[in-house]
Amino acid sequence: MVYSRSLVKYSSFVLFAAFFFVSTVDTVAQERDRVVKPKVKKTTSTRPVTSRRGGLTNRIVVRNGSKIKKTSSSRAVNSASTTSSYMSATTRSMMLDSIRKKIGIRYRYGTQGPRSYDCSGFIWKVFNEAGIDMIRTSAREFWRKYEPATGDERFEFGTLVFFNRLGHVGIVADKNGFYHASSSKGVTYSKFRGYWSKRIVGYRRVPIEMPKWSELEDNEPVDQDQ
Repeated sequence: MVYSRSLVKYSSFVLFAAFFFVSTVDTVAQERDRVVKPKVKKTTSTRPVTSRRGGLTNRIVVRNGSKIKKTSSSRAVNSASTTSSYMSATTRSMMLDSIRKKIGIRYRYGTQGPRSYDCSGFIWKVFNEAGIDMIRTSAREFWRKYEPATGDERFEFGTLVFFNRLGHVGIVADKNGFYHASSSKGVTYSKFRGYWSKRIVGYRRVPIEMPKWSELEDNEPVDQDQ
């Protein structure tokens, strides 16, 4: 009987202790949840970020004073200066057309075309085909007959340029070069540099009368080689 009572008391004590332990653990867990801060998940904003750098473009900026390399062909007939107070646009066009047809034709002393030219024969033919009256003569005689060109006049298209102690003559294209009948290359375009720049004697201008508009309308150029 005594043993049964003791067993009941012991069981009651165990149940009470278990209940107290569970309650204590639950309380501690609740307190811990209050103290520990929950982790906040970081999110990335979808708002676009404006770069401090401007948009990249493929622009090419040419600054004042920049040097641009120019290329040219020995047959660059269109390199002749486009503006001139020396002759009309029509005369200039006729002369350029005449030169263009002769580029590459061989050199032969004493000839004036159409299959070969010497330097003065080439000059005479070009001016003649443009309707400009000129006597067929030598480079030296051209020098004696015509007035000097000075200043910017020297580099206007159509001005005559003389070389090698008046032994050679060509037609100025612009400040960069001239057309002539070369003994080694035939009718060609050469630049004012190197060999030629060291041998320039001077410049002369053939007198050209500006045609009237009525004359330009009534007369058409005739190709004398045909």
